[in-house]
Amino acid sequence: MKFLFIASALALVGSCSTTKYSTKVQNIKDSIELVDSALVINYANSITPNELKNHVYTISDNSFEGRATGEIGQKMAANYIKTFYEKHNIISPIKDSSHFQTIPNSFLPNNTKTSENVLAFIKGSEKPNEVIIISAHYDHLGVTEDDLINNGADDNGSGTSALLEIAQAFNLAQKEGHTPKRSILFLHVTAEEIGKLGSLYYTENPVFPLENTICDLNIDMIGRVDESHTNNKKYLYLIGSDKLSHELHYLSEKVNETYFNMYLDYKYNAEYDSNHYYTRSDHYNFVLKGIPVIFYFNGTHEDYHKPTDTADKIDFDLLMTRTKLIFATAWQLANQEKRLLIDNGIFENTQSL
Repeated sequence: MKFLFIASALALVGSCSTTKYSTKVQNIKDSIELVDSALVINYANSITPNELKNHVYTISDNSFEGRATGEIGQKMAANYIKTFYEKHNIISPIKDSSHFQTIPNSFLPNNTKTSENVLAFIKGSEKPNEVIIISAHYDHLGVTEDDLINNGADDNGSGTSALLEIAQAFNLAQKEGHTPKRSILFLHVTAEEIGKLGSLYYTENPVFPLENTICDLNIDMIGRVDESHTNNKKYLYLIGSDKLSHELHYLSEKVNETYFNMYLDYKYNAEYDSNHYYTRSDHYNFVLKGIPVIFYFNGTHEDYHKPTDTADKIDFDLLMTRTKLIFATAWQLANQEKRLLIDNGIFENTQSL
């Protein structure tokens, strides 16, 4: 009888704990109220396959010589990005700067020349000191020993192009009187392929205080389909969304369910994922500073880190949909009333039932 009583008590406690956890999850879900639905769709629709295609084909062209950090092709890509922001009058957040955050060669590996992050900024209308960062690296592997160019169309011409189009959509909204409540930093980082050094440099030399940085939405390879999803292309891997903020995770899911209904695959978000993707792209330098992140990723494919990663293999309609999802998520984060809650991915323990 004593054994049965203890077992029953443990079962009750377990049941109550489970109920309490599910209640907390539901409370978070219920607290997320999507804002500006008509505006989100309107400005998301300014993101088009043709504009994305133009960016990808340019950035991954042979003339850019694979965009190796510090080399002429990387400089060409940096100038292409800067010129885009200048054309659209999207300002630099750096005083006396032409959108460049210079990274000295002393910060980079031996024989690597000085490089640049490229930054653009839209100042928030109500809470300008709170900043959403959307990031993508624009460097790649350069030229092989056999003189073959690593074009890097997917890695990360796709993410770079998505970031430019997201910036353009927010800029259009601002021009039409719909400036986001919080500020948005569009962060194009260099030196990812040689150790995430561009994003490391930013987090060690932030333009805005990191304590005022709400989150980082990092885009790295979103233009292709991996082997696991050949029969369902409307997917995207999300990594890290629940690690530091449950609210970020459920906000992301609610945005997707409401507007796009893509399959969000969390396979690589598993704690013991052998690929370690959570630590392998630029978002992780923000994680180390306690800033919530989402890493958007299509998975690797047969052309990953090869000269065959070319623009003709990008699915531009799919790239458009994925870009719209990220834009809509950023819009929600920038415009909802309350600041994103950080809970380090852990609910408080409680004895109450």
